[in-house]
Amino acid sequence: MIEQIINIDRMEQAVALFGTFDENIRLIQNEYMVSIVCRDSELKVTGEPENVMRAVKVIESLLALVNRGEALSDQNVRYCMSLVNEGSEHKIEQLAGDCICITSRGKPVKPKTIGQKKYCTAINKNTVTFGVGPAGTGKTYLAVAMAVTAFRAREINRIILTRPAVEAGEKLGFLPGDLQSKVDPYLRPLYDALFDMLGAETFQKYVERGNIEVAPLAYMRGRTLDDSFIILDEAQNTTPEQMKMFLTRLGMGSKMVITGDITQIDLPGGIRSGLKDAVRILKNIDDIECIFFSASDVVRNRLVQDIIRAYESNGGKKQ
Repeated sequence: MIEQIINIDRMEQAVALFGTFDENIRLIQNEYMVSIVCRDSELKVTGEPENVMRAVKVIESLLALVNRGEALSDQNVRYCMSLVNEGSEHKIEQLAGDCICITSRGKPVKPKTIGQKKYCTAINKNTVTFGVGPAGTGKTYLAVAMAVTAFRAREINRIILTRPAVEAGEKLGFLPGDLQSKVDPYLRPLYDALFDMLGAETFQKYVERGNIEVAPLAYMRGRTLDDSFIILDEAQNTTPEQMKMFLTRLGMGSKMVITGDITQIDLPGGIRSGLKDAVRILKNIDDIECIFFSASDVVRNRLVQDIIRAYESNGGKKQ
């Protein structure tokens, strides 16, 4: 057993580090089987040497994030621990990134993982960006945030959001209502992200003006999309022909972001995914970049990471 002391400059740092009801510190204690006690301006970490070393690295990394104005949560505490366990604690300083967008409720939107940071950088740098990875990694949400930021800065005139109208493993039959009512259920995740960024009233105003368009992929054929930020969501459910059609809609002064999860393809058997083909065919073209997310980039409930890893492990055993 050894003891190591960490000095804390201000009490506000300790409050942010410990979290509500000391939940952040308890996570670290349970992960590394150490004891952490705060006395005045000192933190005492006691336990086995290797565990103490890792716990201290996590605490110092979290204090660095606090000093940069980051609010700590269950998600980024667990993420810091995973980076320290991998020996990649030097990457943690990259997490304190700039705010991408402010939501309608005044909440800042920031990348929460290294993968998300690379994704946002790639969107800024390239004309076409592919975001491929499991559910919950923020692919669609961050793309919408980047689109809203570009729109507010008047870098583009329109935001166009689209996705293929493919049902997830079950037949819903004929839907009632006009054409918009029929396609709305498929586009709901895109609406949710836009409502969060802009608010319902502002969103509706921009839709009426034509500045925002949310439409199924079939509506893209024959169009040239200039001065637009175009997002194709659930791209794993496109056919190769649909993907080629979509990519060739790119006009002058536009950006494209294509997101999808190749482990959740809902196409009928025997039909290849257009997303898989596009990533393979376009990987060496300048101004096109593909970012691959992993389970560690999941920012939803902690169990989502465990579920994804369990399925990945089961898939590996089957192969």
